[in-house]
Amino acid sequence: MRNLVHPAAPLPPAGGVSAELRQQHASAGHEELDSQGLVFPGNLQLPGLSSLIQESWRRSAQLLANPDNPEAPLALDREELEEYRRQHPLAAIMPVIHKLLVLPSHDSGMLVAVGDEVGRLLWVEGDAALQRRAEGMMFVPGADWSEATVGTSAPGTALALGRGIQISGAEHYKRSVHPWSCTAVPFHDPDSGALLGVVDITGTESAVAPHTLSLVEATVAAAQAHLRVERLQLAAAGQSSPSRRRNSAPKTAGAPAANSLYRNSLQLLGRDQALLSIDGRTVALSARHSEILALLSSHPAGLNAEELCALLYPGEAFTMTLRAEMVRLRKVLQQLHPGAVPESRPYRLPLDLVPDAGQVLDCLQRGAHRIALEIYRGAVLPRSEAPGIVELRARVSALMREALLTDGSAESLLKYAALPEAKDDVDVRIAALKLLAPRSPKRAAVVADLERLDRELSA
Repeated sequence: MRNLVHPAAPLPPAGGVSAELRQQHASAGHEELDSQGLVFPGNLQLPGLSSLIQESWRRSAQLLANPDNPEAPLALDREELEEYRRQHPLAAIMPVIHKLLVLPSHDSGMLVAVGDEVGRLLWVEGDAALQRRAEGMMFVPGADWSEATVGTSAPGTALALGRGIQISGAEHYKRSVHPWSCTAVPFHDPDSGALLGVVDITGTESAVAPHTLSLVEATVAAAQAHLRVERLQLAAAGQSSPSRRRNSAPKTAGAPAANSLYRNSLQLLGRDQALLSIDGRTVALSARHSEILALLSSHPAGLNAEELCALLYPGEAFTMTLRAEMVRLRKVLQQLHPGAVPESRPYRLPLDLVPDAGQVLDCLQRGAHRIALEIYRGAVLPRSEAPGIVELRARVSALMREALLTDGSAESLLKYAALPEAKDDVDVRIAALKLLAPRSPKRAAVVADLERLDRELSA
């Protein structure tokens, strides 16, 4: 494993096109973008540039990423970064990443970066001289390298597409990144399949050698297996509570905290009763408790009794009714995890809880609608009539639909059309039909759907 990638290894042609010609096409594409005033019209085609890169550039332009901004913005300061890394599930896989990628990178002139699911870099390690050079474009821990912020890059575009990708030189949207090349692979939770982050190798043109992608994919697979084993060992030891593990075992330098093995989450999408998961333990909540936790997780600063009542009950309600419900909820949470019991005055969750609806909104805000659609399982608590839930449900659904109609691929639109809330959506099907190839076998089903809807509307 010491010979990660030989710096002098020549790149073979990709897709029948030499590396030199690919760079010429990419440079010509940037000149065309300049002539368009950095606007990427929907019908603009850049000869020689792969459709994958063109689509990513188009998204970058629509998201107003600035190709002339030399630095990526810092999203997390030092204190925030340290705490966030310590609690993140990816902390548990860093020993595997270090052994398989970071140590070999010192000899091969590479950087290894690990980022979260929205493109913020959490760790950047490897060749010291290269690290100093990379600081010039803010390829550093805490920086935001999502596609929405810096445009086309391996970490951000791999997250946007949900698969491994290689970006070479001038194929990057940001011009300060043109001397660099990179390979990145998304990291999914081995149990839930949820997107946790991305693993990236950055360097010169050798960072996009064909076997580099296979190497990163194999490392991600090994890290996923490692995370699963850690969880099984934790469960077998009967230490599901991180507080018990911390109290009973001495800390080892560099060892992840027990609660970094899991992401505390609340699944609200497409469900009438939410699923609450804390430190690997999951419980199905009643409809009312689902609403309360959905509202509290959406208001981390807390809500007083009157505010929570207004968001929870459709008509007039008394705070006494709410207090009785909170007593029942506290009993449920006390059994699941004592540290999750809500505080009062105001009502507030004492631990970080990630609702899937919040993840969708975060992804949409960053322009990562493909990731958002992967998370989106349907409307938020679809049968709830709580005013705060009705508002949240309408906002998430509307933004999801708008993003897909604006920038969705035919595949994404058809996936969305299969959801209950879009079963009668004519606009979504028309948009998909416009993007499908003339001879696509999927056209017949879309046309049949539109004819059905037309008959129903006529009737």
